Amino acid sequence: MLGRTANGLYWMFRYIERAENIARLVDAGLRMALTRSDAAEDDWDGVLQSAGVREAFDEGHGKLTGTDAIDYLLRDRSNPSSVMSCIDYGRNNARMVRTALTRETWEATNECWIDLKALLEKRLKTAEMPEIIDAIKRRAGLIRGAFHGSMLRNELYNFARIGTFIERADNTARILDVKYYVLLPSVSAVGSSLDNVQWESILRSVSAHRSYSWAYDAEYKPANIADFLILNGQMPRSLAYCYEKIVSNLGYLASNYEGERLAAHDTADAIRETLRKGAIRDIMDRGLHEFLEDFVSRNNQLSVEISEGYRFYS
Repeated sequence: MLGRTANGLYWMFRYIERAENIARLVDAGLRMALTRSDAAEDDWDGVLQSAGVREAFDEGHGKLTGTDAIDYLLRDRSNPSSVMSCIDYGRNNARMVRTALTRETWEATNECWIDLKALLEKRLKTAEMPEIIDAIKRRAGLIRGAFHGSMLRNELYNFARIGTFIERADNTARILDVKYYVLLPSVSAVGSSLDNVQWESILRSVSAHRSYSWAYDAEYKPANIADFLILNGQMPRSLAYCYEKIVSNLGYLASNYEGERLAAHDTADAIRETLRKGAIRDIMDRGLHEFLEDFVSRNNQLSVEISEGYRFYS
């Protein structure tokens, strides 16, 4: 398979995953803002930090407001991580590899772009936000559903899945890191109703609110939530789950390429082993921030190694 085809599929699904993740972050920010009108700016600062666009936002805006933050995250094409930018990039990559996609997958992608372009054409009102966020999540889900239901389980499928889970792992790690070091205003808030609202918003932003209550029949505890989002192999947005899928799809690629192993395989295996053997108490004792910072760096390294190893631009 040509490297540019692999590149197109990989980035198509990274961008679709990113668009949905940004929508979920906005949803979490809205929920927090509704419960704490007196600290809304702090809430949106945390959302922008989670999305990795706080500094870029400051370059084009004065005072931080929720309305401006939402507009920047959903509609602003000067923001390469806005939902509309991601959907644009995802569709452009899909067009580039159109002959490698099933008709159902292409139509779901194109319809997503058409619908969201219309919905996000103008600045949004707060009352419109639930419908808009649901539409983004629903359209992203339809693309994934069409893809999973119609594509052969071959190397095309593998590259798309790897892109999805590298993006998802990056998102979960960044959200969890920001919770500890940005969203929490002070040590005195730990265990308070404010702290619980923040933890609930983080779980909702990664679609883990209800599943957490199933796995841990207890109140919100930092160690349990960190364990759930990092090491729980049954949680589809945890780091451990993402790396099980990344390693398995890289393994399928190695089989397709006559057993050829690249640097990416060793890196992915090493990260998976770290997550398999890790204990949340040890991670917390050594420093959660340091662990997550190292994870994001290694996850980015893996992405570069995949790009180079499979000659994405050849």
